[in-house]
Amino acid sequence: MHSAGSPAEWADWRWQLRNRITSADGLARHINLTEAEREQIERAGAQFRWAITPYYASLMDADDPSCPLRLQQVPSAAELTDPLGMADPLLEQVNSPVDAVVHVYPDRVAFKVTNVCPTYCRYCFREYFVGSSEQHHTRDKVQAGIDYIRRTPAIRDVLVTGGDPFLFSDERLDDLLGQLRAIPHVKLLRAGTRTPCTLPQRITPELCTVLSRHHPFWLNTHFNHPREITAEAAAACDRLLRAGVPLGNQTVLLKGVNDSVEVMTELVQRLLEIRVRPYYIFHCQLLAGTAHLRTSIEKGLQIVSALRGNITGFAVPTYALDTPYGKVPLAPQYLLGRAGDDVLVRTYDGHLWREPNPLDDAEAVEPLAAAPEAAVADATDATSYR
Repeated sequence: MHSAGSPAEWADWRWQLRNRITSADGLARHINLTEAEREQIERAGAQFRWAITPYYASLMDADDPSCPLRLQQVPSAAELTDPLGMADPLLEQVNSPVDAVVHVYPDRVAFKVTNVCPTYCRYCFREYFVGSSEQHHTRDKVQAGIDYIRRTPAIRDVLVTGGDPFLFSDERLDDLLGQLRAIPHVKLLRAGTRTPCTLPQRITPELCTVLSRHHPFWLNTHFNHPREITAEAAAACDRLLRAGVPLGNQTVLLKGVNDSVEVMTELVQRLLEIRVRPYYIFHCQLLAGTAHLRTSIEKGLQIVSALRGNITGFAVPTYALDTPYGKVPLAPQYLLGRAGDDVLVRTYDGHLWREPNPLDDAEAVEPLAAAPEAAVADATDATSYR
């Protein structure tokens, strides 16, 4: 039901940006809204910024308020009630030696080169920064970031992020990557962008040519739901791959969007079909306004456990909690501990296995903790080589 421009305009990423939806009236040209929904959009939108590309709006279910794509992008009154939420849950501003650089790990930094995105996701942990006129990163701020990286020889890996760095022009992105590549101690360039999902028109042959000049260059994108993997998105990813850019995907676990084994399994399967490797499932941050989207960590563990064994191993993403001190992998408990000279493990489908593994004193390692007594009792007849 969307009102679009001509086919040529629709395929132009700049047209998509110029026509981003930022009002209830504009959104109503794409999806059906009740008066209550309009009122919620106005209330929540007054507190939390929002914008949606016409392309992404066209993927939404016009009649379903619980559409998983609508939940990610359309403001809701639920955002106004969140007793635990924080403006900057990762304390990025504390870890920023200069405005544009977040430096948590010794050897790598996140370089926030812009605060603009094609769409403003309701769960973005950089809500304090993205879309804020006060936080706009001028060319001087970006240059200060390059200068910091240049004078910090421990940095060998730079993640170019934002906002979305692919909203730079080809020429400006080429210049930025060229300056970073010219720094001798910077060995790896990466980018984080959601454009293959929310603005696939941006992934032009010309952009891919720019990226191919700066290898090794790696890219992580961000699909949260199988419905986002369209023919346009698949073609955008294919262009990047043909330019020699390896692709990974970072998903955020969101209630009502992808918090089921069935949806996450389909998402991972579809990603493999378009040659994008599932990389992370991030637990939703304690960001202000996201209480209605956050799940329990136990839910995430349940989903990842179900993926293990039901999809090829390299495609099982790491479930992680991002903290101000770095990412913490969260994994189901497969290694239960020691039972004498055996190590007791639980397989993905619940079977217990005793692996003969006597300690070697020459290794000088701390032994594993003893397996829980209940698990040892359950493992009396566990399968083993014996």
